[in-house]
Amino acid sequence: MLDERRLRRWMGEVRDGRLAPRVVVETLRRLPFEDLGFARLDTHRRLRRGLPEVVLGEGKTSAQLIRIARRMSAAGESVLVTRLDPHVFQAVRRALPFLRYDPVARLAYRPVGSRRRLRGFVPVMTGGTSDVPVAEEAALTLELLGSRTARVYDVGVAGVHRLLAQWRLLRRARAIVVVAGMEGALASVVAGLVPCPVIAAPTSVGYGASFQGLAPLLTMLNSCVPGIGVVNIDNGFGAAYLAHLINAGYT
Repeated sequence: MLDERRLRRWMGEVRDGRLAPRVVVETLRRLPFEDLGFARLDTHRRLRRGLPEVVLGEGKTSAQLIRIARRMSAAGESVLVTRLDPHVFQAVRRALPFLRYDPVARLAYRPVGSRRRLRGFVPVMTGGTSDVPVAEEAALTLELLGSRTARVYDVGVAGVHRLLAQWRLLRRARAIVVVAGMEGALASVVAGLVPCPVIAAPTSVGYGASFQGLAPLLTMLNSCVPGIGVVNIDNGFGAAYLAHLINAGYT
């Protein structure tokens, strides 16, 4: 299978109804992945799943990230790097000035055109302000993937009236991402109020007995409210990806 961009690129190389052999060889060489030696870029992912590959920045060198981002950009794909250390980004930025960086979400990305129309509605909620870094990873990912979102922060169960004040907004949602640490009860409360799916993302925020996020993870997994999906601890990206698929109608 070939996407529309590649077909247009091929069409520019047609001579007398034939494709130049070098174009055929070069394109086939990169399908369904491109081997960089230290990584194999999945250039087929958009064709299979509707969304391109996203790069985990954690553990990669600046040189590796630069090469990956350049190849993805050359292939006509969007560039999104998660969990990127700000010091590594400074090194990457010198080689890739088109990348932007959000220090709270720790995401590096190529800006999307302002005229693109965002679809649906997926609010991102937090129990407290300490959960915001994971929530920002989710919210920015949703926007980059194409979902409209709203940030509803610091509405935890310790003051449930703050959550209830958002009633009208939540009822418009196609999916909701709930990010919470401590005991993680917010996801159950939200899911009990709305008809749409809730994606719960436990965070490592909390005192000793929260066990770096294990306590809220278990709370969310053990919720008696149906319609909750749970991702791993501090996984704002995973929560956003799943919520976007629901919002976009892929499920």
